[in-house]
Amino acid sequence: MQHKAYELVIFDWDGTLMDTIGKIVSCMQNVAQELILPIPSEQQIRDVIGLSLPKIMPILFADHQNHEQIIDCYRRHHVANVHPTPLFEGVESLIRSLHAGGYQLAVATGKGREGLDNVLARTGLGQYFHATRCADDAESKPHPEMLFSLLTHFDVAADRAIMIGDSIHDLTMAKNAGMASIGVSYGAHNQSKLQALNPRAIVDKPLAIRDYL
Repeated sequence: MQHKAYELVIFDWDGTLMDTIGKIVSCMQNVAQELILPIPSEQQIRDVIGLSLPKIMPILFADHQNHEQIIDCYRRHHVANVHPTPLFEGVESLIRSLHAGGYQLAVATGKGREGLDNVLARTGLGQYFHATRCADDAESKPHPEMLFSLLTHFDVAADRAIMIGDSIHDLTMAKNAGMASIGVSYGAHNQSKLQALNPRAIVDKPLAIRDYL
């Protein structure tokens, strides 16, 4: 049997497993329109994807004091928005094969618990993940609390775990936890931004992740 470089594989969700970037951008811009705030550009929104909403709002809407109001507005738009959010091609095969191969699988995401549980159920992927951590459980990325919590849960050393994500916030979180990372170039941040964090690899499709585990 081939030796595994890692026991625990931790995935971000938005922009890594599920194609949600377009919906997030649309909802944020709709919030700005409704509240008569300066409309952030797509790039400005992409740059904060991966952070928790309480971290995002002061960055995108610095002049608006009531960030709870903005978060509530965003959640309302997110529920009402029918923009399709499919899994990226190859994700289901990837997760199934890693699970069958004996890897411990986890999620570390800036999503809230309700949103994460919803997509885990809707996609059918929930059965493959042994543990999940989200914005309601720990400090926002790039703080490493989510990863430290998962390492403790699985009783795995940091050098036996790897974080996979589409943003610099994911890769910085991994670095802060003393953990290796893999960047995916099809999500929020492009290859040059991800490369600055020295990930083990940057892949342009989900199934390529298997080559680095």
